[in-house]
Amino acid sequence: MEIITKTSELENYCSHAKEFDFITVDTEFLRESTYWPILCLIQAATSERAVIIDPLANGLDLTPFFDLLADKNIVKVFHAARQDIEIFVKLTGNVPISTFDTQIAASVCGFGDSISYDNLVRSIVGEQIDKSSRFTDWSARPLSAKQLNYALADVTHLRDIYSHLTKKIQENDRSSWVEDENQILTNIDTYVIQPENAWKRMRMKVNRPRDFAAMKLLAQWREQRAQDKNIPRGRVLKDDAILELAVQRPIRSERFDKLRAVPRGFSRSSASSEIIKLIKQVEQLDNDQLPKLPKRKNGPSPKGPVGDLLRVLLKAVCEREGVAPKILASSSDIDEIVLDDNADVPALKGWRRKVFGEKALAIKNGTIGLGATSKGIVEIPFTQPPQDEK
Repeated sequence: MEIITKTSELENYCSHAKEFDFITVDTEFLRESTYWPILCLIQAATSERAVIIDPLANGLDLTPFFDLLADKNIVKVFHAARQDIEIFVKLTGNVPISTFDTQIAASVCGFGDSISYDNLVRSIVGEQIDKSSRFTDWSARPLSAKQLNYALADVTHLRDIYSHLTKKIQENDRSSWVEDENQILTNIDTYVIQPENAWKRMRMKVNRPRDFAAMKLLAQWREQRAQDKNIPRGRVLKDDAILELAVQRPIRSERFDKLRAVPRGFSRSSASSEIIKLIKQVEQLDNDQLPKLPKRKNGPSPKGPVGDLLRVLLKAVCEREGVAPKILASSSDIDEIVLDDNADVPALKGWRRKVFGEKALAIKNGTIGLGATSKGIVEIPFTQPPQDEK
């Protein structure tokens, strides 16, 4: 097993990797007690050489590896890449170039939604991964041979998986499907959270403009505080507490102790005085200064029969195409389509519109129906659209 702890060793490996078309990559990290993930290991493998890079090694400069991530001529293969890429974005300020996510690729090849690496190894490679080292403290040193072998397996099997999936994608002419899904991974906005947009991560549970203004300001404050102190946002305040504060808007510290979602003793913290200042700002806003509530679309209930029909269609199309439902349309996509024929959702764009979206709109607007046959659910065109009841 090759463990890299020196910059010269890393430079040598990266020079070697540049001779290949792709390199598989994985990371081990900790983030239970921090906002930003702590990188503890990098695993990488070409078809000839697999290594473990120790970012915690004294004096190791990761620049050669970062340069490799930026090389457009080498495909960087990950599985469930989002958290790995987030780490590299934090360290370099850039998204790795030419990435390939085997979890995404597997979903368009009929392996189901968000298949785990273990299950993909079992399905394609035919081996069983020993998961006993999964909950390792990767920041501890030294790591045992068993732990290191477990970590290295995350990139060695990935080589065979990548070869299998790329072949299948080419055979089915679905490269564009994978590329569309990959756009989210390659967009730096996926990983850089601006505090002023933090409210968008929360489920809307406020119905009045002033409550909404408070929620936005409090979510921004929490995100900024979590980033500055490098602690999980939930350790600052949980979502329920933010929402309760936005609705109740206490302006005296003793009122905090009467709120169910706010931790006991919070009134004595420095954070309580900061929140009171923010709430007072909200209370001083004139009505015309308040933000408008997100527009609610009118239409049939997404949870009603129209939505049910679209979900049946989705399942039928996915079975026919051998693709995971999540790739074609999310549950929220279907809800939006029920409400709006021109919804700005992936299911009504590009290849998804051709495979699913146009059929969904046709069912919604009564130009096709669904029928059960011995071969499964099929679409049935109407010679005359059904008439609305008077």
